[in-house]
Amino acid sequence: MKTSLRLGLIALLSVPALAGPAFAQSQIRIGLAEDPDVLDPTLARTYVGRIVFSSICDKLFDIDEKLSVVPQLALSHDTSADGKTVTIKLRPGVKFHDGEALDAEAAKFSIDRHRTMQGSFRRGELSQVASVEVVDPLTIRINLKTPFSPLIAQLTDRSGMMVSPKAAKEAGDKFGQKPVCAGPYKFVERVQQDRIVVERFTDYWDKANVSIDRITYVPIADSTVRLANLKSGQLDLIERALATDLKDIRSTRGLKVATAYELGYQGLTINVGKGEAAKGPLGSDARVRQALEAAIDREALVQVVFNGEFKPGNQWVNPDNAFYQKSIPVPKRDVAKAKKLLADAGVKLPVPVDLMVPNNPETRQVAEVMQAMAAEAGFDIKIRVTEFATSLKEAEAGNYQAYILAWSGRTDPDGNIHSFASTGAPNNYSAYSNAVVDAALVEARTKNAMADRMAAYQKAASQLSKDLPIVYLYHRLVIIAHRDRLEGYRQMPDGLVRVVGLKVKG
Repeated sequence: MKTSLRLGLIALLSVPALAGPAFAQSQIRIGLAEDPDVLDPTLARTYVGRIVFSSICDKLFDIDEKLSVVPQLALSHDTSADGKTVTIKLRPGVKFHDGEALDAEAAKFSIDRHRTMQGSFRRGELSQVASVEVVDPLTIRINLKTPFSPLIAQLTDRSGMMVSPKAAKEAGDKFGQKPVCAGPYKFVERVQQDRIVVERFTDYWDKANVSIDRITYVPIADSTVRLANLKSGQLDLIERALATDLKDIRSTRGLKVATAYELGYQGLTINVGKGEAAKGPLGSDARVRQALEAAIDREALVQVVFNGEFKPGNQWVNPDNAFYQKSIPVPKRDVAKAKKLLADAGVKLPVPVDLMVPNNPETRQVAEVMQAMAAEAGFDIKIRVTEFATSLKEAEAGNYQAYILAWSGRTDPDGNIHSFASTGAPNNYSAYSNAVVDAALVEARTKNAMADRMAAYQKAASQLSKDLPIVYLYHRLVIIAHRDRLEGYRQMPDGLVRVVGLKVKG
């Protein structure tokens, strides 16, 4: 029996059967490509975690289909003339899942927790916040060290998620085991690598738009198995269906598909400064990294692995983004150039590369295609398949040379680059440090005019394209497939699965 079929049958047998009409009317199951990391918005990093958070933790602001900022827990914001003070009015009558009121004191607590808590991955996103003041019971004032144009965009994601001060203080660093927020659903239980269950919060501020009683998130790493469970009715929606399955999904009766190009990128992160692994040829010599990039044919990679559905790219935003630097286009493959760069670097061939790869079928195939391409130029890539959460820990520790790592993207380009390329930033797994890039990224943060920000990002992109701590590869078409009994699904540009407004035909 083929492995994929065998796994599919195992998954189908292991997912409990739906419990009749009552279940169909009030509960849904969503298949995730990985198991999320900690369910604490301050400490979390994973894309699938953001999907779960979208049901349990509302934010101060959200986005619409056109990437415009819209109110969520906040009603409005106002920025002072000097750009250093932002005043935010909160929505009245909002409660956390434990019944506590979401007021200005709670909002201040949440933002301060994001920016000061030990281990916070929001710290870099809010690094320009000097202080948060309570103006009145429903108004906060954020004082900035310098003008910070990405602030409101940051508050449309985890930095803007509000947590119950009472629950957070009582739980401490264990808050992620039972998160208490102010979203449409409240946390019920989690069984690692098996399920996360949430149920409708009856005191939700927008409860008229919430009709499904219970949601179960089921991590299933194998894309074929996820799709098989969707077809059989064991799942109602799956995220990140394979591009190669698009034709099958569209032709299957009872299934629908929603797509959007991601705001983020898929890339090859290279360890250039963390531990012994960074001291090899790849980490210590930019010419070797340039050779590796020259050996890769991005267009062919996208065609072979994704049926041409994804966009080749070489920057932290995709080529259709207004902030893309057209003066630095996607380079073509050039094996002769790659060989010359390796010769100039004086390295012994073949150049060994430890490539850490998260365990999912598409990423493994990407690694195999790059392995074959790079071999022609003089690289010996050894693929090390690693469970996703474990791979993040390995990257933090510097136990890798190269790492295929995705970033789901943020509405403002700062969210795709500052935390990854600034010296000492939380997501700078490369341990990259360059004064020119640091200064350019700070400049882009403190300017509001598009032309000024573009000029600053041009400086950063020019230097990064030489140093290559990250070799950007392509930008995904986010593919969400669901059963047609789900009505009202809308796909936003951030790629997340939103459950408010969803209904089940019964």
